[in-house]
Amino acid sequence: MSLAVLSLASQARFSPGPVVMTTGVDELVHQGRLNPVPCLRRHLHGDWGDLSDNDRRLNDAALKSGEDRLFSSYQVTPDLKLWIITEWDRSVTTLLLPSEY
Repeated sequence: MSLAVLSLASQARFSPGPVVMTTGVDELVHQGRLNPVPCLRRHLHGDWGDLSDNDRRLNDAALKSGEDRLFSSYQVTPDLKLWIITEWDRSVTTLLLPSEY
């Protein structure tokens, strides 16, 4: 996934830092049940997924100020949701399942 991440990051609205995933996401990827790249692409381009209008505004403000984390939520299938969090200082972006938060 690192080459895909490098390609995605070059077109991003912000620097994601290193992109990491939790054990649960890694297991789903290895089982072929999840391809997180489309969601990561959306996150890096400022499409925050399935959030309330207020949460979208908070992300947009954080994107401009660079002083808060960026959070996205994507309903991948009816039974699978993926969260993506980029830390406030853009030091790391984590792909995780809500149950792992």
